[in-house]
Amino acid sequence: MLKCTRVYGRCLLGMMLIANFCSLSNADETRFVDHSLMIAPEYPCTWPSHPFPRFAIMHQRTLGPESAYNIDTLLIDGNTGTQLDVPPHSVARPELKREKSGPLGLAYTDKIEAWQFGGEACVVDVRDLLDQAPKGVSPLVKPMHVERFEKQHRPVRYGDVVLFRSDYSDRYYRPLPEGRRFIAEVLDQKAPGYPDPDPDCMEFLGQRGVLNLGTDSASMGPLPTLAEPTHYAGLKYGMIWTEGATNLKELPPTGAFYCMLGPKHKDGPYGEGRAFSVMGGKLPARLIDSCKNKRGIDLSPTLSADYPLTSPGFPTGTHRQTYLKIDFLYADYLDMWHHGHLMDSMTGTHLVPPSYALPPDKTPVQYAPEIRGWLEEYERKYGKRGTSTMTTEQVPIDWTCGESRVIDVRNLVGSTSPRSWPASPEITVEQIKGFEATSGSLRPGDIVIFQTGHNDRYLRPNRTDAALWSDPLAGKSEGWPAVGPDAVVYLKSKGIRCIASDAPDLGGVEPRRALMTYWALGSLEMVGVEFLTNVDKIPNQGGYFLFAAVKVRDCHGGPGRAIVLY
Repeated sequence: MLKCTRVYGRCLLGMMLIANFCSLSNADETRFVDHSLMIAPEYPCTWPSHPFPRFAIMHQRTLGPESAYNIDTLLIDGNTGTQLDVPPHSVARPELKREKSGPLGLAYTDKIEAWQFGGEACVVDVRDLLDQAPKGVSPLVKPMHVERFEKQHRPVRYGDVVLFRSDYSDRYYRPLPEGRRFIAEVLDQKAPGYPDPDPDCMEFLGQRGVLNLGTDSASMGPLPTLAEPTHYAGLKYGMIWTEGATNLKELPPTGAFYCMLGPKHKDGPYGEGRAFSVMGGKLPARLIDSCKNKRGIDLSPTLSADYPLTSPGFPTGTHRQTYLKIDFLYADYLDMWHHGHLMDSMTGTHLVPPSYALPPDKTPVQYAPEIRGWLEEYERKYGKRGTSTMTTEQVPIDWTCGESRVIDVRNLVGSTSPRSWPASPEITVEQIKGFEATSGSLRPGDIVIFQTGHNDRYLRPNRTDAALWSDPLAGKSEGWPAVGPDAVVYLKSKGIRCIASDAPDLGGVEPRRALMTYWALGSLEMVGVEFLTNVDKIPNQGGYFLFAAVKVRDCHGGPGRAIVLY
């Protein structure tokens, strides 16, 4: 019996040591957590009151005789899913000279600096308020709730992202009709409101220097009467915040890095976005420090109907949906229209998921004869083309975040003969290896960014798309440097999951090679981030690339914003 006890004791001690080791290992392991609601037509993802538009996704083209790609169009407004609010939501423009006018009335989504989107998450637990109010009324988060957090942890301060966790969205964001409980039944006074801070709480945080907040409620505005006073109380300090966050239970009270990124709409008072956090290891502290010290670079162009943001196609009839602003509700005090957008899912900076050019299964695709010939050629050289159902919402966020490795390929510009046009200079394996010889080997998880200079040179407002898109596609000028399938295969061998470019796309203007590039990316379960700008501002070392596409279900593209923190 004694021997058994000793053996059991040694076993128990061993198990405790293993458990402690695993705990330490897990603490040191960096992981990304998604805090974004799914956007899909059957979810309560849009504000339900008239005249706010309902979200819609239109699969305009699918794989078949007319298309080698899956192409989607989105009808989306900034109050969709997990969303970002910025000061002009409540602060009037200075020239209006109204009581709530000020310079921050011009701080639209396209003007917010990259560093302000992130910071250290401070999770204020207000679950005791959930459903603790009459129907149609929001339980109020007050300064005492923040002070309660501070007594347990530490004072909140500049550089923090204060997140109010009630678990409201976790509990009530469901497919319709059950999902009516999320917003509609509150507005109809059939259910208690969502917990939210009152104006005094906003004043308290503003005076502490906090510039970024988040809530897992449907809005930062308590119902029925304090929505606007609460918004203005915080936004007048220059705050931005996340509405409709979710899964805040995954976060520790402090220490995680939290970030909210979304498309860069011109003059947007709010915008759809993607919220996520980074936990474990040294990375969170590094990113928090970058934001606190305002070291951030915005890599995304402004989205405006004045810019050529989507492909005009060639030949005629192959164009993508142009970017359109749709006004639907006028706010008299702000002299501003609430607006949504009709846009191709690959407008501006966007994600290329594996399913963009791949079929969902092995059922033969009825391609046009020319495409079938290209596929036979591709499979002879690279093996069977893969299949994928991985649309945008399924791509892990950590696939599109990592150490930035900028490969300058501007020396390729002008290297093709006009007789070969339409043609893009090909970025080769040899060129990538040349970069590694001077800058160090690529490592698994790095984000490889090809600097072509094309967008910075040709993307201009109030001009035609000729230099950026049309002339290269039609063979009237050289195309932008583009990745070939051989380079994709090599990058996969180095453990790279994401390739990015400051050109309109990764594939280039020659249709055959472009399609082979996207087949290779998808088949190797890699993704792309296309249409960057300002790549020349990324430091040679120490830059961390962050990109996240809006979480639209069944989408074969995905608008978003890319930044680098350094």
